[in-house]
Amino acid sequence: MTAIILYSLCLFLLILSFCKDKNKTKTALKKGYKSFEIMMPQFLGIIMTVGILLAVIKPSVISKLIGSSSGFLGILISAIVGSITIMPTFVAFSTGNTLLKNGAGYGQVAALISTLTLVGIVTIGLESKYIGKKAALLRNFVCFLFSIVVAVFIAFVFE
Repeated sequence: MTAIILYSLCLFLLILSFCKDKNKTKTALKKGYKSFEIMMPQFLGIIMTVGILLAVIKPSVISKLIGSSSGFLGILISAIVGSITIMPTFVAFSTGNTLLKNGAGYGQVAALISTLTLVGIVTIGLESKYIGKKAALLRNFVCFLFSIVVAVFIAFVFE
C-alpha cells in the first residue's frame, strides 16, 4: 500500500513539474537516467555477487560466522567486511535483509550496514585529499567504533 502511495505521489509531482516547466523536467529526467545508467552495473554486480555467495554458502555457515550465536566476533567480522566494501546504501539494506533471512544476527547485520555507510577504508585516500590524512583516519576510526557500539546495542535489544 505504501508503495502505491509513494509512486502515485511521484507521478503527481512529475506531472506538476512538467506542467510548470517542460524543459527543466526533461533535463532532470535525462540526468536521472544517466545516473541510473552509471549506477545499474554496480548494483547488478553486487546483487549477482551476493546471490552467488548465498547460493554457494549454506545458511548454516552464515549463521555460524555472523549469526546471533557468533557474538562479538561475528559483529567484528561484519564490521571489518563492511569497512572495506563499497556498496550503495539502498543495496546495503536489501543485502542486510537477505542475510537476516539466511541466518545472520541483527547485531551483525547492523555492524555491516553501519560500517558500509559510515566507514570507507577503500576511499580513505580520496577523503584525505579533502580533509587531511589525520582527520580522515580519525573520522573512520570513530565511525568504526560507533558502528560497533550500535551493533552491540542492537544485538542486546533484539536478540
